[in-house]
Amino acid sequence: MSPRYQVRADYDDRTIVVYQAYAPAIADAALRAGRFVTPFSFHRMTWIKPSFMWLMHRSNWARKPGQERVLAVRISREGWEEALSRAVLTTADPAVLSEAAVHVQWDPERSLRGAALNHYSIQVGIGRHLIRTFTDDWVVSITDLTPQVHKAASLIRAGHAAKSQRLFPSERVYPLPRALEDRLARSA
Repeated sequence: MSPRYQVRADYDDRTIVVYQAYAPAIADAALRAGRFVTPFSFHRMTWIKPSFMWLMHRSNWARKPGQERVLAVRISREGWEEALSRAVLTTADPAVLSEAAVHVQWDPERSLRGAALNHYSIQVGIGRHLIRTFTDDWVVSITDLTPQVHKAASLIRAGHAAKSQRLFPSERVYPLPRALEDRLARSA
């Protein structure tokens, strides 16, 4: 797979961390239960992102309405790879895409200040027919990163970007199985 389209993530032998931003009511309920529960919607696609910086861009550092809370969702690598094996690129034939359990798109990775970089970050949409598998079987833990996100954003605004980076998760190239790498490379 081209270095421009590598999956970069925080992971260990068993799990990978993906990020999501939610309204406080959804985040609080999930953190209390240790898993996603109502008011989380089990009837619509949920997008997971292994790139912390991309989510910071998307949520405006947890300041966008409805995205004020940033969660690190640790899921099993088995679940992550199952999702990717069922994925269809969002630019595919609309008829094929409408039937897909998982949608994938590659978006430009983002810098600290939100500028597009020359490599891409994967976004994975888990469809409503697979959402219970995601929430009940794949999720290992949920952690609230909001205080750390706010602190990093404050440091950046104060001109201390280097200090803010100490608060970011460590991400490295995720070793995809060859079949998945080939599938996603054709999709990119």
